[in-house]
Amino acid sequence: METTIKDIARICGVAVSTVSRAINNHPDINEETKVLIMQAVQDYHYIPNNSARNLKRSESNTIAVLIKGIGNPFFSNIMKVFEKEIQKKKYSFLLHRVEEHEDEIEVALQLEKEKRLKGIVFLGGYFLQSKERLSKLNIPYILSTGGVSDGTEKESLSYVSVDDYKESYKIVDYLCKLGHKRIATIAAPPMDENIGKLRLKGYRSALKDNGIEPEQDLICYNEDETDQIFSMEYGYKAAKKLLDAGVFFTAIFAISDSIAIGAAKAIFDSGKHVPEDYSIAGFDGIDYAKYYQPSITTIQQPIEDMATETIRILFDLIDGKKNTVGKIFSGELVVGQSTKVL
Repeated sequence: METTIKDIARICGVAVSTVSRAINNHPDINEETKVLIMQAVQDYHYIPNNSARNLKRSESNTIAVLIKGIGNPFFSNIMKVFEKEIQKKKYSFLLHRVEEHEDEIEVALQLEKEKRLKGIVFLGGYFLQSKERLSKLNIPYILSTGGVSDGTEKESLSYVSVDDYKESYKIVDYLCKLGHKRIATIAAPPMDENIGKLRLKGYRSALKDNGIEPEQDLICYNEDETDQIFSMEYGYKAAKKLLDAGVFFTAIFAISDSIAIGAAKAIFDSGKHVPEDYSIAGFDGIDYAKYYQPSITTIQQPIEDMATETIRILFDLIDGKKNTVGKIFSGELVVGQSTKVL
């Protein structure tokens, strides 16, 4: 049974109007009471309406894009295509940022109720949701470019992505074939459940298949929790940590192009050069990677095709033409100036 505002008031021993003031962040409420109420709202999964009018109005023609990792430049071109394709269908486009610590489903449920959405795109992140939790969503949805955890039942999902494991394997195998045996990686933090986990797995497998045992001291990450993972700053700090440790390596596989660019800057600042002293490879194929000097060897994701297919599948779901669809695209190894034969 759905939790109501009266239930929250009863649980907290306050009036309904007090609950309303807490939810709407009114200043005329005791802070302790507000904390108590907001904790109950979270514990009992209460989703407030913006107004009674929202309950009565018909569905709007709005598609929400919930983005995890908004600072990642990889998403900028995808969002442009989303907006264009959604507007072509005469629908409205709503972009909503999801913080790393937030639960996508909770955010989606609240938006679904408040905005009367027609569909949802989950963009980025690493999906760790059970079939039971997903069944709470009453509108069509699709995952785009994010990883899906092994614990999630893929047959119950619609998704569009590249095979992050396979593509990272491809680029690390390329570095091995260039003669590199001491290949470091700048990965996501160990506790992070993200696509970085799949790319790290591909890195390990490629090394093993080339007769190289992965070494823990060559797997580096930035421990500063204030930095976004797929950022240049993250790459800069992680590469600096690797260099300062005095670990011997000849190449770096960075799990994104932004990280690769940050790592290259750290190498230059240390008095070394790319690719003369260290080769660097990235992942994604963002514009910055192409125009950076030296241009970054990377896995080019087919951004426009993936974004267009995401919206096409979502509208097929909305129109009842399909149940669930999973589409995996292939990436392309693009050789830039940042790697060389050892």
